[in-house]
Amino acid sequence: MKINIDNIIKDDNPLIRERSLPVELPLSVEDKSLMEDMISYVKRSTDEELAEKENLRPAVGISAIQVGQAKQMLYVLINDEEGNPFFECALVNPKVLSTSVEKAYLGTGEGCLSVPIDHPGYVYRSRKIKVKAYDYLSDQEVEIKCSGYPAIVLQHELDHLKGILYYDYIDENNPYPVDKDAYCIE
Repeated sequence: MKINIDNIIKDDNPLIRERSLPVELPLSVEDKSLMEDMISYVKRSTDEELAEKENLRPAVGISAIQVGQAKQMLYVLINDEEGNPFFECALVNPKVLSTSVEKAYLGTGEGCLSVPIDHPGYVYRSRKIKVKAYDYLSDQEVEIKCSGYPAIVLQHELDHLKGILYYDYIDENNPYPVDKDAYCIE
């Protein structure tokens, strides 16, 4: 399936709130194809010309549930300023091993392919995270440690596997609470 914004599950669809299930390893042909489609979407979405032509919203991550598959699969690609991959993983059955007490947040707020209407506010997440998973890209079990922006993106995608959306963390009455100890990522 070639993914575009038309076949991304939106937040008004109850499926987006479902918990994703573990995926049997080794991956089936179907699951490999799903991961390849997710990887392709994110990579194509970063090309402005392709994104407009193919009806793609720019993304740094995607989870299988966002295309209607309640499977514990996600892909994250963060490029550096020159457009080269800085952080990339295609995880299956990820498990969080540890998180830092120290918090971080995006100063501009978070966004999501499944959330067409902006929900302003700060989402405080752990500044560091350590995850264990099968990585499709390296075809092996891995432990990933990351901090800052990659940690926030990874936690956002991991939340999708539990049926959680970023705005669930935002207090509508106080969307910009100040945590002077948290690290702001601009």
